[in-house]
Amino acid sequence: MLSVRWLLKRGDLMWIKKILSRHTSLLILAILTLGACAGGRSNDTYIDPNMDFGGIKNVAVMPFVNLTREQVIAERVRDVFINKLLSTGAVYVLPTGEVARGVARAEIQSPSAPSSEEIVKLGGIIKVQAVITGVVKEYGEVRSGTASANTISLGLQMIETQTGRVVWSASSTKGGITIWDRLFGGGGQPMNKVTEKAVNDLINKLLK
Repeated sequence: MLSVRWLLKRGDLMWIKKILSRHTSLLILAILTLGACAGGRSNDTYIDPNMDFGGIKNVAVMPFVNLTREQVIAERVRDVFINKLLSTGAVYVLPTGEVARGVARAEIQSPSAPSSEEIVKLGGIIKVQAVITGVVKEYGEVRSGTASANTISLGLQMIETQTGRVVWSASSTKGGITIWDRLFGGGGQPMNKVTEKAVNDLINKLLK
C-alpha cells in the first residue's frame, strides 16, 4: 500500500485524502462492531453462594415453557439441552419418560412451572438432587428492513429438590441481526447452530 509519507513528499493530496477516508471508515466500522458486542453483554447469571454444586449428581429437566408461536419448539430445545448436558458427563440427566412418570406420581399440575413443594416431592420420587426448568422466549427468524437472521432467547433455572429453592439461573440470546448483516446482507446462521450456541452458553455458565 502507498505510504502517506511518500505521498506527502510528492504532494499528492488526492491520494492522501482517499487513504485517510478509507482508514476512517474502517475505524468507524470497528468501533460500531465493538459497541454492538459490548451492548450484548449483561450480568444475566445468578449462583447461590451457599450451594454445594458438587453434591448434584442426578438432575431432571422439566418441559420448557413455550412463549413462541410454534408448539413443538420448546420440546426441541429441551431435547438439545438434555443431550448437550449429558455429553459433558458432569451430571446424569434422567430420561424424559422417567421424569414424566415422576410428574404423574407427584400429581404436578403444571410440569413446566412446578411449585417449590412439588419439586421437593418430585425429588423424593425420582431421586434427583436438582430440577431444571426453562422458558423459550424467542425462536425463529427476525427482520429489520432488508436484513433477516435467526435468533433464540432461552432462560433456565436450577432448583434444589431438598429445599425447593432456586440455586442457579441464567439466560442466553444468540443469533439476531448483526451490523454485518445490515451492511452486507445475508441471512445469519442456521437455526440449529444458533440453538446449539445458546445451549452451550448456558451449560458453560452452569458448569463454570
